[in-house]
Formats: sequence, C-alpha cells, structure tokens
Amino acid sequence: MSLDHYLIADEPYYRQTGDEIALFEAAHAERMPMMLKGPTGCGKTRFVEHVAWRLKKPLVTIACHEDMTASDLVGRFLLDADGTVWQDGPLTQAVRHGGICYLDEIVEARQDTTVVIHTLTDERRFLPLEKKNELVTAHPDFQLMISYNPGYQSVLKDLKESTKQRFAALDFGYPAINIEAEIIANEGNVDAELATKLVSIAVRSRNLKGHGLDEGASTRMLIHAARLVRNGISLKDACQVAVVLPITDDPDMRDALTSAIAACA
Repeated sequence: MSLDHYLIADEPYYRQTGDEIALFEAAHAERMPMMLKGPTGCGKTRFVEHVAWRLKKPLVTIACHEDMTASDLVGRFLLDADGTVWQDGPLTQAVRHGGICYLDEIVEARQDTTVVIHTLTDERRFLPLEKKNELVTAHPDFQLMISYNPGYQSVLKDLKESTKQRFAALDFGYPAINIEAEIIANEGNVDAELATKLVSIAVRSRNLKGHGLDEGASTRMLIHAARLVRNGISLKDACQVAVVLPITDDPDMRDALTSAIAACA
C-alpha cells in the first residue's frame, strides 16, 4: 500500500508572514515532531497543506474530537467475508508508509487517546499496536504534526506538559492588516478595498475578545464574507451571516458587532 492518494496535486495558496516555512523545512529534515499553536481560522491547516505540497509528501489529516478513541487512530479488527481482519487506522498508515500525519485541534481528543503518539515523538519512533501485538517502526519519511488553539485551553481541556514538551512549536496569529487583506482578496477573489474593510471589521471584533467574545472574527470568516459579497450580497448582510451570527448568540454583542460593521462599511 502507498499513500499516493494523500499527495496534494495543486499548490495550496499560502501567504508567508515570517520565516515559518524555512523553520518547518529544517524541522522536517530531522523529522522533528511539530506543534502549531494559534487561534481558529488563522491559517494553520493551510500552512500544513502548503508545506506538504512543497515537500511532495503525503498528508494524512485527522480531525480530532472528544469521541475519538485510540482505535480510530491506530486501527481495529473488523469482520469481513473471510473472517476477522486488521485494518490500519490513518495514523498507522502514515507511520508504516511515510508521510506527514497532522492531528488537527488535538486538544479536542481525550487525553488517554493522545498518549498513543508519545512513542512516535522521541528517538524510539515506533507505534505499538497492542491489540495486534505488533510494534510498527516509523518509516524514515514519517513526521508527526499537531495543532491546537491555546485560547480554548482549560484545566479539563489542555495538552499535558508531557505531551507539549515532545514537540517543537510554531506560533501562528492573525497576519498584519495589509497581509490579511491580501489573503482575503486572493482567497475571496475580491478587490483590495473590500478586503481592507473586512479586516477593519475583524480588528474591531478581536478587540472584544475577553470582553464578551471568546474569539474575534477569523481570517476564514472574512473570506466567507468576501465570497458572499462577490455573489451579490451587501457587505452588511454578508458580515451578518458569515461573522456576527456564527461568532456569538448574545444580543448585546451582536448589536456591538453590527455597529462596527456599519462604521467600516
């Protein structure tokens, strides 16, 4: 089996904001486990897709959630017409055949599930399949990556220090205003003037973080709004649908965001 179907054929658009690509490529040369930290919708996943394309490596992405079990990662025995057979999970496939395995928003997974990656993050580089009584030695091309949003961390939902300290880390945030406008113009296929207005709206919403909002408007949200405007929706209505309603249910916060939109429109 190969991971060719996980290769990314076309270049994903990514606007570099610093030296993050060079830092990652140096880490990849050592197959160093990497952790991407930053708010939701700021470009972490797009970055992973872009560097996987640059390196011509298969990318196995796993969206973590609270019901995910270790078996969902490593595999399980299944019944078929010939009896009981073992089926590798996505993590095991990446370990066996080489490639980048990306655990997206790993903090959403149960802590007892994430423990299974520990042996892949040090000099051992193997994955134990306890149900199969097998140790899978990592392919030379295998690299593990995780992401999480530190803004959502809590006592009950955070990475253990024993997990964090196994990774090198890159810190992601929202880009500078001119760069974020460039990204929105490119991804939303809109002009620079509209993109700049959307960033101004986002900046005002981000200033409300901790004052009624858990998170401000993400770059992803702004791209959604830009695409709605491109399809004939007014800026006010597009921002209402793509930003205000998804981001809060509080009537006062919705009024505040609507006023910010009106001021920038």
